[in-house]
Amino acid sequence: MRYEKILFLFIFIFLASCGEKIETNMSEPITDFEFTTQDEEMLSSESLKGDWWIANFMYTNCRAICPRTTANMADVQKQLKMNGYNPHIVSFSVEPSHDTPGILKEYARQHNADLESWDFLTGYDFETIKEISENTFNSVLEEGAVGQRAHGINFYLVNPNGIIVKEYNGMGPDELDMLIDDLKTVLES
Repeated sequence: MRYEKILFLFIFIFLASCGEKIETNMSEPITDFEFTTQDEEMLSSESLKGDWWIANFMYTNCRAICPRTTANMADVQKQLKMNGYNPHIVSFSVEPSHDTPGILKEYARQHNADLESWDFLTGYDFETIKEISENTFNSVLEEGAVGQRAHGINFYLVNPNGIIVKEYNGMGPDELDMLIDDLKTVLES
């Protein structure tokens, strides 16, 4: 009987240690979605299950923040690929009425996005993306004056079970380095 208790304790400790190996700051399930990519294909939350992926919000008419966060995401992608990692990246447009697949594809090209593993999404209305932004990612999204949008600048790490486990400041170099390190950690385990 003593041997069984020790074995049980060992198994319990082993299973508990098999969890995520990074410090997390979120635990939000991804809302089910199926949206159109820049290649006019459908991408769903279901098709991303089983993989680690990164998400963010952007729009092509943005002149202040989005060019910088998109460039930062492209840099994250490049650094990860140089180290042999290629996680999926999903950028949700917050101006879907303007951001058609063709416009998103050109925007991706201008920002050196490797579309092998990076999708820019559209094909929904503003209220849908506002609900996803606010209720799933806990990030503000408001229509601003003269076609501008007030939206979050964070990048989000989503685990293979479809749970957002961590957010990172998409403008902060230290946080971007942390995102890269965290992805390396979880992809190696």
